[in-house]
Amino acid sequence: MATLLKLQMNENLFLRDPQDTELGRKIVHHSIQLIDELGLEAFTFKKLSVAIDSTEASIYRYFENKHKLLVYLITWYWMWLEYRIEFETNNMADPCQRLERAIKVITEKKVYDDSFPDVDETALQRIVINESEKTYLTKQVDHDNRFGLFKGYKTLCRRIADMVSEINPQYPYAHSLVSTCLQAAHQQVFFADHLPSLTDHAGCKDKEEVYTRNFKFIHELVLKAIQN
Repeated sequence: MATLLKLQMNENLFLRDPQDTELGRKIVHHSIQLIDELGLEAFTFKKLSVAIDSTEASIYRYFENKHKLLVYLITWYWMWLEYRIEFETNNMADPCQRLERAIKVITEKKVYDDSFPDVDETALQRIVINESEKTYLTKQVDHDNRFGLFKGYKTLCRRIADMVSEINPQYPYAHSLVSTCLQAAHQQVFFADHLPSLTDHAGCKDKEEVYTRNFKFIHELVLKAIQN
């Protein structure tokens, strides 16, 4: 049987930790399904309350609004990626192999992780691709940053940037390179679906090839940058 795990989330992301109760886990599970299906703009707590057979008031006891819920979900995804990278690179001595595996983790098409049964990682990846920039392209971004709401993204970036610096300590743009590649890992998939003239992945015969080409693109981008 799979070992069930819990990610330690910043307490400023919620009013009550949804991981601690059955209702909270239902809120997370069904909000992922609804945001994936409807998009953030059409998603409401009223629709979520119907899906979980509860009340809007019960949802507000966990999250102030749907923006905070989105930030929670996106942050969970970044922290899950960091957990995956740590787990999959723990026994690798070669920093180049660790970096390649990290890039693979951030670019691959996600599948269900039974260590977290309440989260559909496949659907959540689609939300990250379509909605993640809405978490910080807001007027309150500085306020949210002061309260640590983007810590999950920043620690993931720092972990991979440390791998870059280990390979080439003289490379001066490790964090800039990694944050750009983290964004591209999801943005290029979005472009392939919706704005094909902005990517070279649009001509792929299927979605799997989009992810494969994206890995090759980002891996080559990183290696050429740090080797030069």
